[in-house]
Amino acid sequence: MSQAEESSYKKCPCGSGKPFQYCCEPIVSGQKKAPTAEALMRSRYTAFAMGAIDYLINTTAPEKRGEDDAEILADQVKYTNWTGLTILDKNLGGRNDHEGMVEFEAQFETDDQNGTLYEKSNFRRENEQWLYVDGDVELRTS
Repeated sequence: MSQAEESSYKKCPCGSGKPFQYCCEPIVSGQKKAPTAEALMRSRYTAFAMGAIDYLINTTAPEKRGEDDAEILADQVKYTNWTGLTILDKNLGGRNDHEGMVEFEAQFETDDQNGTLYEKSNFRRENEQWLYVDGDVELRTS
């Protein structure tokens, strides 16, 4: 199997079990918009895992963006290896909703520690696009 064929069958980092090219790749690359809050959350996890900083900024609510977001995100993706995602719960966030919540755990590794990021993320849909608004975050390290 060629490298191109292997990458087309590579599992998506978001943990859906689907091939990357049929899951988060079209969303992160801008070919299509996330249809639900959960799809946006999964694509943002994938973007963190891949270092897609522009996508992370562009899918954050405008009023929540900061001048130094790109620099902060660049440091985060440089030193963090995201190793797993588990969706715990969701409320609203469907194709016809205008807001939603996704509760999840994301496992990670750094040079110093292994841990889990637990978050209840809030999303809203504007102009047919889901945006990350904010979340209640807890960092659990080992």
